[in-house]
Amino acid sequence: MLNLGLDQATAFDGAALPEPTVIYGAQPQPAAPMRTAYAERSNLGGGFIEFLFGGGLAPGQPAQQQPMYQQGPSYEPQRVSPLLQQQEASEPDQRPLDPKYEKQVVAYDGNERPGTIVIDTPNKFLFLVQGDGKALRYGIGVGRPGFTWSGVKTISAKKEWPDWTPPSEMLARRPDLPRHMEGGPENPLGARAMYLGSSLYRIHGSNEPWTIGTNVSSGCIRMRNDDVIDLYGRVNVGARVIVL
Repeated sequence: MLNLGLDQATAFDGAALPEPTVIYGAQPQPAAPMRTAYAERSNLGGGFIEFLFGGGLAPGQPAQQQPMYQQGPSYEPQRVSPLLQQQEASEPDQRPLDPKYEKQVVAYDGNERPGTIVIDTPNKFLFLVQGDGKALRYGIGVGRPGFTWSGVKTISAKKEWPDWTPPSEMLARRPDLPRHMEGGPENPLGARAMYLGSSLYRIHGSNEPWTIGTNVSSGCIRMRNDDVIDLYGRVNVGARVIVL
């Protein structure tokens, strides 16, 4: 499967507009018919990690070296060097998720009404306020340095297995990117997307779950697909989203 790191460009993650702005299911199923709910809708782009479609590297990932081959006088089969084998064994998708980023019920002493989403960017958590001093907490991936933001938004639209269209700002930086990608398991927006106001930012799934808990996007809020499917079923268009 092609792993597309979605939040690193600003539309998947949106062309990070400097504006204000947790259960589970099975492995993502083949793209299902898309159902969409709308409130206000405008300028809904797509977005994801800029290293996805070529060239770039995920934060903290060691530089990939080309395989080193040995060919003896008898033309032995090509063999990968021990160094490359060690690198492959430490690929990011082999890392387990830190337990603190699993969905869980936690105490919440804020003043927000039930149904409000509170995003703690520095600690990489998303809280869905439940009332009675409780909240559901999910681990998230957030903007990389220079692409984080804060503010108050509302969910303006919801989409299942959304398509992705890179915005012009992203294409200017990465002209090699596809102009459009149909929704599905390989799409960097993942299983669900909740659009934030009229911005290019969104809360969406990811086909790179090992990036949860990192600064990886261009401003969008990234979740594991199981988590975003759960959250999607709990919130409605119009829900308030507070980004800290």
